[in-house]
Amino acid sequence: MKEYLILLAQVYPEFRLAELEALADLHGIDVDLSQHDPTRPFLKVQLENDCDACSFISRAVLSKAIYEVWGEGESYDTLHQSVKHNSGDRFDLYKKSTFRFDFEGYKGRQNSKAKRAIIESFGYLNFEGAVDLKNPEECFTILEEYEVFGMEKADKPKYIWFGRLVSLTERTEKNVVETYDLKKRGYIGTTSFDAELSLVTCNLAHVTSGHTVYDPFTGTGSFMVTAAHFGALAIGSDIDVRMLSGNGSEQNVKSNFKDYGTYANFIDVLTMDFTHNALRKGFGIDTIICDPPYGVREGLRVLGAKNEEKAAGREKNVVDGEIAHLRRDFVPPKKPYELSDMLDDLLSFAGDRLPVGGKLAFWMPTANDDFSETIIPQHERLKLQFNLEQEFHKWSRRLLVYVKMDESYAGETRNGLKELNIKNFRERYFKGFSERSR
Repeated sequence: MKEYLILLAQVYPEFRLAELEALADLHGIDVDLSQHDPTRPFLKVQLENDCDACSFISRAVLSKAIYEVWGEGESYDTLHQSVKHNSGDRFDLYKKSTFRFDFEGYKGRQNSKAKRAIIESFGYLNFEGAVDLKNPEECFTILEEYEVFGMEKADKPKYIWFGRLVSLTERTEKNVVETYDLKKRGYIGTTSFDAELSLVTCNLAHVTSGHTVYDPFTGTGSFMVTAAHFGALAIGSDIDVRMLSGNGSEQNVKSNFKDYGTYANFIDVLTMDFTHNALRKGFGIDTIICDPPYGVREGLRVLGAKNEEKAAGREKNVVDGEIAHLRRDFVPPKKPYELSDMLDDLLSFAGDRLPVGGKLAFWMPTANDDFSETIIPQHERLKLQFNLEQEFHKWSRRLLVYVKMDESYAGETRNGLKELNIKNFRERYFKGFSERSR
């Protein structure tokens, strides 16, 4: 086993470990992540070889790079001693390679003059290859961690690593977060999901090339677009045709795929009430990813009438010689839909339609003042793998990831929202959660 150092992004620290666990599982790599500290961007791990390191980290969104550790220490003197003692047998392997030196500093940085002096202090490596700042064969990196005292930063790092770059991630090499930034996307709406967390969700759900990913509450297609980035075939549905058809111009869900060059991964989007799902039983779905409507911007609705008797009488209505509800311009009535019922339907659909090993990932809103683990919905065929929280003062949204188990799995079906009679998330949201509405 060899020691490697992962450089983590300082964003969404509560999601970083879960993403790494999911990627290790996706590639079948056994790795100890117990040293992860959400307050620091450095994580040392042990892996078999560079091939495993590349596979493990390459598609990460909340990590920047992984390095083969050559040495470490609390000062440059101890760092140099560590490099000579632990990695002396590696010097000749890269003696003729073109190379460059980089610096990564956390909470501090060296000036140009100091950097040059530090680089020259590694002269004992005796590299004979040419320095190539643009496209070197090897990139050696000094990673420094500083300590902050109040408003003042330390003038010397408290810990230093020296390593050889093994692999950059999607975040740094392909600039994936900026590429999918909603501000640069052709078609978005008020419900378009954050691009960075959408990509992370795909990683947690093991979205891979050739898999079919379904978003039953598509909106403007945020999850479909990021699923296609990872090579999946994307299909979606939404009860609101206006979201799918676009803004009256040529911009719509489909055009986003064309803009990103992933149109070949676009199956279709359907105007459909999820509770009256029209996808045939034989249609293979490997992964379900969605951000179900919370009922915040507008109340949750499904097809149906509040007053069934009154609606039944209207079935005989005739317009221009045609039965009204059979006309192409007929707008079907909608009735209120509770969040708890929607989650029941979503888990039941996933339990029925996903293959063994298939993933369901969705975001669920919770009020912080009445949250308990029992609120998290369960299904007898779905095992909860991740329950990750993104907090917004008085409420949170949670990313829940489930895996479909085989028939030997003895799970339970439970809906905590119903059992605790927690309702009206939308009403409480607009009241600032100042009142408990049960």
